[in-house]
Amino acid sequence: MAVNARMMRLVAVTMLVVVALMLQACTAVVPAAAPAGGAAAASDAGKWCKDVKITFFPGGPAGGVFANNVYNGAQQAEADLGPTVTYVFSDWDPQKMIQQFQEAVATSPDGIAVMGHPGDDAFSPLIDAAVSEGIIVTSQNTELPASFSKYQGNGFGYVGAVNYTAGYNLGKEAVKRFNLQSGERAMVWGLLSQPSRGERTQGVIDALEEAGMTVDYLEIDAATNKDPAAGAPTFAGYVSENPDVKVVVTDHGGLTATTETYLKAAGKGADDIIAIGFDLSPATLEAVRSGWTDLVIDQQPWLQGYLPILQICLTKTYGFSGLMVDSGAGFADKDNIEFLAPFVEKEIR
Repeated sequence: MAVNARMMRLVAVTMLVVVALMLQACTAVVPAAAPAGGAAAASDAGKWCKDVKITFFPGGPAGGVFANNVYNGAQQAEADLGPTVTYVFSDWDPQKMIQQFQEAVATSPDGIAVMGHPGDDAFSPLIDAAVSEGIIVTSQNTELPASFSKYQGNGFGYVGAVNYTAGYNLGKEAVKRFNLQSGERAMVWGLLSQPSRGERTQGVIDALEEAGMTVDYLEIDAATNKDPAAGAPTFAGYVSENPDVKVVVTDHGGLTATTETYLKAAGKGADDIIAIGFDLSPATLEAVRSGWTDLVIDQQPWLQGYLPILQICLTKTYGFSGLMVDSGAGFADKDNIEFLAPFVEKEIR
């Protein structure tokens, strides 16, 4: 049933994109008048969303792991469709996201595409206020179920992994692939403190505990959340106290990209601890190639940039309702990493 639902959503998205492109073609062949601006005017030809103003949240620090893939996708949508987009980087800090969202509303954009890390309780009243002012709000990366349910008809969509399912699937896949046994020790480094985002961490824990493993949970602190290299002493200290740890799960794209650094800081080699995590990046690509990282689930962050921009454009221009797109279902490992490598290097995958 889950596969069929996912396929139906994919078909729906494809059909809407095709419709949008057809509408774009129709509008492009009937210019109002010969433009006077030459190249500048020509660059706007066919950009059916060019009069729309959007504020977009890539999530992390500018240039950071994962956030940069999201940003690249959003920039491509901006180039393809023509809206004016303001980018707001938040260092993965939920409190900063809340403050920045309020500031974005004050600028009266046509739409805001926001990361859902603060959760429904914190975001719902702010989204209510934004929608009441005629602003289209949509979300990426972390679900906001209450707002999605309330405002889907107003264009509130979601692009990203279904967090609990993604975490659970990664844990189950690890148990199967690496023949993990009851009683063996696992360390999960995640974000349980964040209401919606923490569901992915919980999914990993549940899958490993169902297999009978002993799971040690570590919360990613604010410093490591912003700068993953800052977590090296924490990791080394944990491994020193738990030398029997069999598998380590990093529930954060930036931490997954830093796995080699963590293992070396703990005095471990590539084959000493099974390392699994989330999200591809150039650093993670090299870590998979060299054996430092064994399994990654990819939630395709480039789509989390491109599709929310498209969502707002579709809603503003054609009145489409919100789309639900699960972008996080594929695994990457040493067997398929070379196929993905050219896209990872360009920070598309």
